[in-house]
Amino acid sequence: MPGEEDLARMLASLDVEQRPGTFTFVHGHWPGLRAAAHAIVEEAEGPTLVVEVDEAVAVGAPVEFTASWLTLQVWSSLASTGLTAAVSAALAAEGIACNTIAGYYHDHLLVPADRTDDAVRVLRALSSR
Repeated sequence: MPGEEDLARMLASLDVEQRPGTFTFVHGHWPGLRAAAHAIVEEAEGPTLVVEVDEAVAVGAPVEFTASWLTLQVWSSLASTGLTAAVSAALAAEGIACNTIAGYYHDHLLVPADRTDDAVRVLRALSSR
């Protein structure tokens, strides 16, 4: 079943769910972290792992950014246009950084942990417009 492609319908039905935990991005090969990763991006410079902060600290990996993981509760088609732009623009207007990971069923946002409530408020407001 394909996901939604109409931006207005995606925004109208948009909700957000927070994944438990606090996350960070770690670069490189850290023993035990790959298995604990919630996401892995293979880059030319080496792997980037998204892991819980406690996991990174346990192996001595640097924690440079602490984030909350927000999942957009709308199934957008991989061929849809505009959702990421609308979400990013709304968060940027409030000065909230956003790192996006696209999954098959949902888009996932990693936002600064200290701005989680603000980010959720902004995202939920998109559906009421």
